[in-house]
This record gives sequence, structure tokens and C-alpha cells, in this order.
Amino acid sequence: MSRWADSARLAAGTLTTIPVPAPRVIDRRVAGGAMMLAPLAALPLAAAAGLVVAGGNALDIPKIATAALALGAVALGSRGLHLDGLADTADGLGASYDRAKALDVMRRGDSGPTGVATLVFVLLVQVGALTAAQPVTAAVAVLIGRCTLSMSCARGVPSARPEGLGATVAGSVPRTVAVGIAVAAAGLATLIPGMAWWRGPLAVVLAYAVTAALLARCTRRLGGVTGDVLGAGVEVAVAASLLALA
Repeated sequence: MSRWADSARLAAGTLTTIPVPAPRVIDRRVAGGAMMLAPLAALPLAAAAGLVVAGGNALDIPKIATAALALGAVALGSRGLHLDGLADTADGLGASYDRAKALDVMRRGDSGPTGVATLVFVLLVQVGALTAAQPVTAAVAVLIGRCTLSMSCARGVPSARPEGLGATVAGSVPRTVAVGIAVAAAGLATLIPGMAWWRGPLAVVLAYAVTAALLARCTRRLGGVTGDVLGAGVEVAVAASLLALA
């Protein structure tokens, strides 16, 4: 039980701004558990997105402003962690064919033109799709994005560096568990109210597909995943799921 308590603390403390006690132990088992619990840790972020959309609709705020506010609430509640990872990953992939140089660019933390352009593009897709979404679908998209973290950290996915968040969580989730989370997400997505049963599973499939494509690209170019790559995967998954649900 203490292992799962540490995993829950690590998931909440890493993926959200919710103040929680520090984990007593951080090892690969705890890190793997944290990635499995990521969707549960993101429930407050999903609720915030849904409430903002519901409030914007009730107040008749322009859809595009409501969508931007909802995504802003999620970014604020996650310290912009995944958006930063998206920008850094884009800069690294666009920097050089040399693996070491690309990883160095990603480690710096500043954003170059490739990172900024990618960030703007993905946010435009998210905002545009969210203008047609209902409160529940906004919340669902946030959770689907976090479900993909278990796939990104499944056994067999290497780490690009010997240190850092990526090294801690890479390969820490059993493949059967990662598949189980994906299947459970697709199954639960059939229950989205007011929507054809197949739209939710389609959102899950598209989210996992674009994240898998990103993982494949980063594994070839960088040698594996980093914390930035994990964040980028979440953001592209959210964009894909919002498009499917719009």
C-alpha cells in the first residue's frame, strides 16, 4: 500500500500543482505506478476544464475565449509542464541530426522558433476543436491525454538519457498494464453522454496513434524518451482527442 501511496503522491506532485507530501521512496516501481495513476491525478484538471467550458456557455462568452480559458486553466494547474515539453521536443527534433546536440538543445529550456511555432500550432488546434466541445468532452480529452503516458513509459521504450525524469519512468510500466489502460479508456469513452458511442473510442485511438508516432520519431532521432517527450505526447494526444470529439 505504501508503494501506491508514494505513486499517487508522485503523480499528483509532478503532473499537477496540488500540494501533496513528497513520496517517501522514488524508484522505478513507484515511478511506474505514478504513470499508471496519471489519469486519476489529472481528474482535478479535467474538472477545471469542464467547469470553465460550462461557465463560459452559461455566460454566453464567445466560444474561442471559453476554449482558451479552459486550456489556460489546465496549463496553470499543471505548471505548463506538458506545453514546455512540447516546445522543447520540437526544438530538439528540428535542431540537428546529431543526437547529442539535439538533446542539449532540449535541456537548455529556452524555446526557439521551431518550438514556438509548434506550440502555437498545437494550441490553435486545441482551441479550435474545443470551441465545438461540451463540458464533458473537454474533461474527457484532458484525461485521454494523460492515459497515453502509460504507453509512453511501457516496457521496451528506452530513455534518451541516463538521468532525468525520462530515465526514471522509461520502461517502468508493464505492457499488459499499458494496453489495459488503453482498452479501459476506450471502453469508458463509449459512455460519453450526448454523443454517438463510437466517437469516444475514436478519440482514444487517434490520441494513442499520434502519441505512438511521436514516440517512434523520438526513439529514432533521440534514442528514446525524455520528460519533454512525455509532455509533448500528452499535448498532441489532447489535440487529437479534441478533434475527434468536436
